[in-house]
Amino acid sequence: MNSYGRKFRLSVFGESHGTMIGVTMDGVPAGMPLKESDFSMDLKRRKSGGIGTTLRREDDTPLIISGVYHNTTTGAPLTIVFRNQNTDSSDYEKIKEWPRPGHADFVAMEKFCGFNDIRGGGHFSGRMTLCLVAAGVVAKKILATGNFEGSKPVKTAKHHAISISAKLKAIGGETDDKKWETLIKEAIKEGDSLGGLIECTCSNVPIGLGEPFFDSLESQISHLIFSIPATRGIEFGDGFKAAEMKGSQHNDCIIDKNGKTKTNGAGGINGGISNGNPIIFQVAIKPTSSISRNQKSFDFVTGKVEEYSIRGRHDCCIALRCPVIIEAAAAIALVNA
Repeated sequence: MNSYGRKFRLSVFGESHGTMIGVTMDGVPAGMPLKESDFSMDLKRRKSGGIGTTLRREDDTPLIISGVYHNTTTGAPLTIVFRNQNTDSSDYEKIKEWPRPGHADFVAMEKFCGFNDIRGGGHFSGRMTLCLVAAGVVAKKILATGNFEGSKPVKTAKHHAISISAKLKAIGGETDDKKWETLIKEAIKEGDSLGGLIECTCSNVPIGLGEPFFDSLESQISHLIFSIPATRGIEFGDGFKAAEMKGSQHNDCIIDKNGKTKTNGAGGINGGISNGNPIIFQVAIKPTSSISRNQKSFDFVTGKVEEYSIRGRHDCCIALRCPVIIEAAAAIALVNA
């Protein structure tokens, strides 16, 4: 469905070229300071404008329509909306005839019997990640104050605040900034796109978050990470490299009574439960599906495989704008846990 979470539950709504998109959060504690300007920094990090990003420019101004009174959360469901103001739907008229390679066009039409909104990808668009970032801002505030549902309002942190940071590690296998720029320019010139690898670190996470088996902390984080369009994989700690290691290499030796380990091959989680060490995971983001380079796909009108070029305003490398989205997903999962 379009909802996630139990203790901190969120629902997203809207479409890329519709009137607006938004998110409703339930489980937000009362008494937490919150105003529209609190969202500015993270929303700016997600914005387009740099090399390799889409030419679509949106204000992305958040409008809080419920759950806040006198710049303080009330404990009622918190709803934030964003108006879509810079849309051009003419580029998407052929989608029903010719589903774009790499996109959800075909499966969406099949699942929803052709009634899905095709403009800009509709509800499947990467624009919906704006809602995740907004929810992430609220989640980060909750983590910083230690103020959870059912607790009394707290203005300052009870413990060291949980901090979350994500960074883009690689584009096309390169890690040097100048090489990134060169690769992006080359891909744009070729009408192609690039992917990337993003590493996220969650520090000061208390021991005991998560459950064994179905609600493991890895499962909860992964659930949200895979809601981000373009995600192709996630690994914690040593990740897939662990399959090639020996136990003596992968095992984390505990070196003090607080559970600190010499290494962190487990990525801060054992048995589905946080162990007090930094939670570290990496996310693989695929190259943007929308490329201007000619591609072939089945044409439902002619009944043949035809060659087309995708039109529209798209990111050459969507991974450039993903770190803040990854942070948001991690924060939401930690609050829910």
